[in-house]
Amino acid sequence: MQNIDQEYPSQHKSKIFAFGGWLALCYSASITGVFISPDDWYAGLNKPSWNPPGWVFGPVWMTLYFMMAYSAWTVWKQGGWSAQRKPLFYFLIQLVLNAAWTPLFFGLHKPGLAFVNIILLGLVIVITMFHFWRVSPVASYLLIPYFAWVSFASYLNFTIWKMNP
Repeated sequence: MQNIDQEYPSQHKSKIFAFGGWLALCYSASITGVFISPDDWYAGLNKPSWNPPGWVFGPVWMTLYFMMAYSAWTVWKQGGWSAQRKPLFYFLIQLVLNAAWTPLFFGLHKPGLAFVNIILLGLVIVITMFHFWRVSPVASYLLIPYFAWVSFASYLNFTIWKMNP
């Protein structure tokens, strides 16, 4: 029996291309960090002793965005947008909330508003995981580290907000 990828090379190529699209979409959520980054305001804030050093955030987010893209692609492969409209819709909502956090926190200097945003983000991640689970448990599992990091970031956001009235 021949390998399916050998039988249908154009389908294999389109799936690889689609994965690239999911990667680009997920990494695009970080584009706000190119225009808005920690500044003197952030440097002057009181932060908890357990605040990670700045260099940690890049590698963590690079890994999480890759896992998010693979997760969404796994769901998308099960019938595309027409068959997976609802789970992928929730995925896109959480991605927009993810992208909005940086401008709220670092751009507008509104840690309280950023905290509301990140709580909503966590909620939508859970909803996304639920819908992904119905399509592919693996896709849902791939979002667990993302949810864990956002939970940690929520607590950090809250702590910084409260330490800087």
